[in-house]
Amino acid sequence: MVHIYTGNGKGKTTAALGLIARSLGRGKQVCLIQFMKKNFEYGEIQFYSQQKNLDIFQFGTDKLIEPNKPAAIDLEEAAAAYRKAKQVLKSQKYDLVVIDEINVAVSWGLLDLAKQLELMQLAGDAEVVMTGRYATDEAIEKADLVTEMREIKHYFSKGVKARKGIEF
Repeated sequence: MVHIYTGNGKGKTTAALGLIARSLGRGKQVCLIQFMKKNFEYGEIQFYSQQKNLDIFQFGTDKLIEPNKPAAIDLEEAAAAYRKAKQVLKSQKYDLVVIDEINVAVSWGLLDLAKQLELMQLAGDAEVVMTGRYATDEAIEKADLVTEMREIKHYFSKGVKARKGIEF
């Protein structure tokens, strides 16, 4: 089954991380692949990197990406993330594979939509979760489950900055 968690609201990655916890609690083999999230000190990665049965692969840089003009390194990192995701799915080693921020990577031109759709085809018996804003109509149509997180109100609009342990 392929899940898509999308929308402009907070909680897409957090929901996927919750599913990882549930799967690990049941002794499942899990893989987390993150587009555009390498070199960040996320609390969840610090915690999850200590867990058994979980492999984590991060790609990207510690720099912000210009959505309409990605740097060569951003394209290279996205290509590497795609290759890893393809390898992981073909291995059939994992019960759950989370591909975090892939929808954004496609929207920003870091990854061709055809490659995302190919990964969806490779799901096999694995549960595959794809997160990020801007999921395409094609990906939504192909998925088995789609959840849209919609922002109604957010404290960022009042100037509250990202907080350790809550946003990262």
